[in-house]
Amino acid sequence: MTRICIYGAGAIGGYLAASLAEAGAEVSIVARGPHLAAIQRSGLTLRKDGAEKTYPIRATDNPAELGVQDYVIVAMKAHAVPSVVGQFAPLLDAHTAIVPAVNGIPWWYFYGARTMTALDDTWLESVDPNGAQWKAFGPERAIGCVVYPACEVAEPGVIAHNRGDRFTLGEPDGSESSRVRILSELMIAGGLKAPRKARLRDEIWIKLWGNSSFNPVSALTGASLDIIGADAACRQLVYDIMVECKQVGEAVGARFVVDIEKRIKGGTDIIGHKPSTRHDVELGRPMEIDPLISSVLELARRLDIDTPNLDAVAALLRLQGQVLGLYERNPEMERRILPSRVAAND
Repeated sequence: MTRICIYGAGAIGGYLAASLAEAGAEVSIVARGPHLAAIQRSGLTLRKDGAEKTYPIRATDNPAELGVQDYVIVAMKAHAVPSVVGQFAPLLDAHTAIVPAVNGIPWWYFYGARTMTALDDTWLESVDPNGAQWKAFGPERAIGCVVYPACEVAEPGVIAHNRGDRFTLGEPDGSESSRVRILSELMIAGGLKAPRKARLRDEIWIKLWGNSSFNPVSALTGASLDIIGADAACRQLVYDIMVECKQVGEAVGARFVVDIEKRIKGGTDIIGHKPSTRHDVELGRPMEIDPLISSVLELARRLDIDTPNLDAVAALLRLQGQVLGLYERNPEMERRILPSRVAAND
């Protein structure tokens, strides 16, 4: 039986855990707090499509209790992972795959990327400070994953599925591997869509397109995507940020198979939806700024690409996070992402 540990069983991690348990995998969870206590006491409950089902999944806050896994799916917010990489060691042996189910540019992105730039086989400091994950995990373990579903923790131990079922998977080198095939088949057996893509990085950028534009505008204004789209000036700002993001993505080999207007429409057609960064603000959680926005700016600086619109909203977002106590400023990292005219006056 395939052993899968979900490290960070919040909304997305819990949804994955329930789905993979439904498929017959041996699933375990690393969680904490009231959510962990509820799962240990009563199991993990998934509410989906008007039905409710509870799964008796092993849960702990101590990975050493779980033993070696075939897959470790990391479902924490990306910025929270580097500080806990040492805790993964009991879950890993030579064959264990690590699947970062995170937003933004993943820490493994430039492993075998063949972009013909100085970025190949390196990490981004904004995503993986000091290469903590790259060094501790090893990029050869990574399986790419682009996450689309929207879920929430309705109450401790209970995951409510709102929409979406797709988790796109792929090897960093684009190959068709048995480990990706096995995981994909398990996800599908559990009721998910899990296509395997040779050019997963293209899909990462299509999603990041929205994360780097809609997320900061919503976080700063409190507006849902449809309201942003209905405001001519804000819609134009989103468009301009997407132009800049596309330039950066194409510079590292990404292909954008959707035009900007269609990508904007795909977001603004969703009535009442606020992206995750706005939810961070409203719920008082640490803001996910660096994987979604600072990573694009770090790439832009290293590739000498101007991003004035993204620079401006990122500056406001960092300050908002600092004032609200939801984002810890890192002067050294900021020097990497500030445009030269600002860094010179810093």
